[in-house]
Amino acid sequence: MRYRTLGRTGIEVSTHCLGTMMFQDGCNSDHDDCVRIIHAALDQGVNFLDTADMYGRGESEEIVGKALRGRRDDVVLATKVHFPMGEGPNRGGNSRRWILTAVEDSLRRLDTDWIDLYQIHFPDHTTDIEETLSVLTDLVTQGKIRAFGCSNFQPEEIVEAHHVSERRALGRFRTAQPPYSILARGIETSLLPVAERYGMGVLVWSPLAFGFLSGKIRRGRPVDMESGRAALRPGFFDPALAENAAKLDAVEQLVELADSIGCTLPELAVAFTVAHPAVTSAIIGPRTMEQLEALLKGAALTLDDATLDRIDEIVRPGVNLYNPAASMPPRSLTDTSLRRRPLAERAAA
Repeated sequence: MRYRTLGRTGIEVSTHCLGTMMFQDGCNSDHDDCVRIIHAALDQGVNFLDTADMYGRGESEEIVGKALRGRRDDVVLATKVHFPMGEGPNRGGNSRRWILTAVEDSLRRLDTDWIDLYQIHFPDHTTDIEETLSVLTDLVTQGKIRAFGCSNFQPEEIVEAHHVSERRALGRFRTAQPPYSILARGIETSLLPVAERYGMGVLVWSPLAFGFLSGKIRRGRPVDMESGRAALRPGFFDPALAENAAKLDAVEQLVELADSIGCTLPELAVAFTVAHPAVTSAIIGPRTMEQLEALLKGAALTLDDATLDRIDEIVRPGVNLYNPAASMPPRSLTDTSLRRRPLAERAAA
């Protein structure tokens, strides 16, 4: 296993980060099995774990807490806050009121006194970023978190946050967590350069492109649209859609490339993401022990320039063959009032 410094925090983390979104009811609900998977990852050199309070409404954090008993000091533990954790108002978001509640709940479920990396899971445009940065700074001062970062933020939102941090003498986002894969390279255009400029660590999610780079989804093979991820996100998998046909074409070429260098497609996919100089770690999210073992086999794989050049030919740098954040569009696109002047104002103009 290889290790890198997480931005400028001085914290050393493994280039493979174990994501625990699959450890919950509906995915892998066997807590003992999940604990075994976590222990196997730690035994093979993984020292970086990423979870979130909303994964299984806290179930994933509880599983991680069980697994880390007696091993907490050896692990860099990351979790996230933002999404609703109950009915009614003020049970989610990025306000001081909610974050102070949510962090205590996460600490209790994780059975720990501190969180190494506390991440804002998604932007909240109803809350001033200064409010969010202020409470996160206080939590660092109190010792409840060691550092904080953002997830699924746009480049301009990251720049704004750093500007506010400097202007108000507040702590700043030390990390970013965007989606990134061979099939979704859009963050190479702006987000990764911005992260490098601010010395941020980057941990990327979905390096297997929602399963398209797992090797199981191939041209000519039927896709079960009634179950699994295809049922949740049919737009990502329906072979009748042009963008999915383009993904399948790319996959066939990538399989051939992987075969030519003696590795599997998933190994190639993860190795590609950590080859970028701005990327610190790639989040792998196995559901089973077999999936974990298959992904960790490629932990030492380094891609040479010829291989990376061929990947650039298959999917051009900065190009998304699909929108990895399609299920989480920004409010500027979902709230029509932000895109349309009031009718009276339009009529007057």
